[in-house]
Amino acid sequence: MKLTSFITALILFTVGCTETVEKEVINTNFNHKALVATVMSLGDSGVEGSVTFKEEGTGVLVEGEFSGLEPGKHGFHIHEFGDCRAADGTSAGGHYNPSETTHGAPTDMDRHMGDMGNIEANDSGVATVEYLDETITLEQINGRGIIIHAGEDDLTSQPSGAAGSRIACGVIGVAQTHD
Repeated sequence: MKLTSFITALILFTVGCTETVEKEVINTNFNHKALVATVMSLGDSGVEGSVTFKEEGTGVLVEGEFSGLEPGKHGFHIHEFGDCRAADGTSAGGHYNPSETTHGAPTDMDRHMGDMGNIEANDSGVATVEYLDETITLEQINGRGIIIHAGEDDLTSQPSGAAGSRIACGVIGVAQTHD
């Protein structure tokens, strides 16, 4: 009887002292107007630069400048993961392709969201890019990787354009803006 009374008292005490834990719901609406990636060399390629992504009109304005490249065209893509830890850049995964479409040119209607074509380096090893992309959305590319390849993206080979090894990598993040 004493044991039963003790257990009952313990249960009542425990129930009476239990705190109600309330969880705060955090609104995660994405309201950033610009993203940026600082691109750094993989291995000893010497490639570096940055690219910004800004909402503009009906799409996203992609602007960037890179140095340390061999003259010529280089594949330029958004990859699945914002992970540049692997020495060869493979930790960034494949091209970002949320619609599971085929690889193509940035002007193709049917393409990976990450297909941004090629950048072309001049004789000094500098390449710039500036175009309006109507497939990319800022919310979907935030936290993803940027990869520059050693070779030219042929814009047709599946699944990634046969652009060769990865020579530079960056992670896309929220840019500081001065609105």
